[in-house]
Amino acid sequence: MDTARYAPNAAIATPHHLASSAGLGVLITGGNAVDAAVAANLVLAVVTPYHCGVGGDLLAMVDDGAVHGLTSTGRAPAAATPDAIRAAIADGHGDPAVSFPGTDGMPMFGALPVTVPGAVAGWFDLLERFGTRSFGSLAQPAIALARDGFEVSPHAAAHVDRARARFERHEPWAATYGRMRAGRRFVQADLAATLAALAEDGPDAFYRGSLGARIVETLQQGGSTMTPQDLAEHAVEDVGTITHTFRDVEVLELPPPTQGVTALSALGVLDALGDAASDPGLALHRQIEAVRAAMADRGEFLGDPDLMRVRVDELLASDRLAAIAARIDDAAAGPWPPTRPAPGGTAYLCATDADGRQVSLIQSNFVGFGSGVVVPGTGIGLHDRGAHFRLDGDHASTIGPRRRPVHTLIPALARRDGEPWLVFGTMGGDAQPQIHLQVLARLLDEGCELQQALTAPRFVVDVADGSVALEDRFPAGDIAALVDRGHRVRSIGAFDHHAGHAHAIARTAAGYAVATDPRAEGAALGC
Repeated sequence: MDTARYAPNAAIATPHHLASSAGLGVLITGGNAVDAAVAANLVLAVVTPYHCGVGGDLLAMVDDGAVHGLTSTGRAPAAATPDAIRAAIADGHGDPAVSFPGTDGMPMFGALPVTVPGAVAGWFDLLERFGTRSFGSLAQPAIALARDGFEVSPHAAAHVDRARARFERHEPWAATYGRMRAGRRFVQADLAATLAALAEDGPDAFYRGSLGARIVETLQQGGSTMTPQDLAEHAVEDVGTITHTFRDVEVLELPPPTQGVTALSALGVLDALGDAASDPGLALHRQIEAVRAAMADRGEFLGDPDLMRVRVDELLASDRLAAIAARIDDAAAGPWPPTRPAPGGTAYLCATDADGRQVSLIQSNFVGFGSGVVVPGTGIGLHDRGAHFRLDGDHASTIGPRRRPVHTLIPALARRDGEPWLVFGTMGGDAQPQIHLQVLARLLDEGCELQQALTAPRFVVDVADGSVALEDRFPAGDIAALVDRGHRVRSIGAFDHHAGHAHAIARTAAGYAVATDPRAEGAALGC
């Protein structure tokens, strides 16, 4: 697809064509954008279990005239402490050698990094507050795909193959997902039954009922301190939004513990540096340096908002961002400190409707299939968002009772002249704020059309060492300009999934323009 699709009334974009089709079906039959987004997300939970699912978390922004920021992200168990994690490791649960740098050995996989999953509560809360249709009706396409199966694409099989080396020795994972092979029909009868139970009994089936009991039992067998009360106490939070101006638009992100402040910091620094679109090499250098500065801030300050030492408004103060920009040398890469990496494993989608309602939604299992823990008999794979916690005792992201881990997930909106303009976002872990910046720079500095802005080559800064991965479609002159400035660069594929799967819908004079990322297997549809 070379240009965006245009629709007079409503639109949806997701990373899988079956999910987009389910959402479009809801819009065509009179459902609103929230209904469509939930239906599409449920299908994604079936067809892209390597990105998201019933055992993951959910964050969303809804613009229905006012902008609402909602997070349904789980907290650590009430008994979770660094000592409790270390004791579980000593008992043979979790591998501290497989952990993110800087976490002091917090296991990345298994039961220990599993926090309370928030997706189920998020779906029901969105529908109760903004929807017009029942969960049961919206879940029917997902239930049918789980019950009857769907053909696994080569794109999907590649994700499964990457995870197979990690999890194939874990029998529940192998029995559930090890069967996913390109060209084969993949049936998930247990997941179909789980979705039907949620349709019948609502979120209590998950947080207070039989599904929750199975989740707790499975996690405790893996050394977790998770209890039924931990699940029952989960609540969706209305957190509002944080904002900053980039060029002539207001960009809206979610507050900590998401890295929304990181995206806004990078955009604020780039805004202070000015528009260098006439010199592509300099423009690329400035974007990379703005990202590196913002990522350094993320590593130093971001964590559970109740524990952060510096407020968001202080981090985003215009004079502070201008001072950071003043330290950036247009002729040389700066010495920004390395920080902790956070890989992706997420699905982003967006939807709009004839009433002007906009939904920006992101839902995640985190690292691929998440923790690798599958709850027997349910088809539920659990996320591993707690892998972001530290085991040291003096940081806003140190694990503790009911604390919230850092979230890379950042759905976004942008307004121009006080009016809705753009709903956008991406998967990609560390790449998410970087892609927000690149998409907006393509649109506002370079004047790209919406689909062109998503298709254009991307860079991804490796926050662990400051090096820059460039899709191999970048012009040779741009790459040379970075090397001349001292950047360490490496090449990745032309449409590499590490550069994210972004989707966007823009308001137009006659309706909507909708675009989807060619790095995924999605669809941009409208009516």
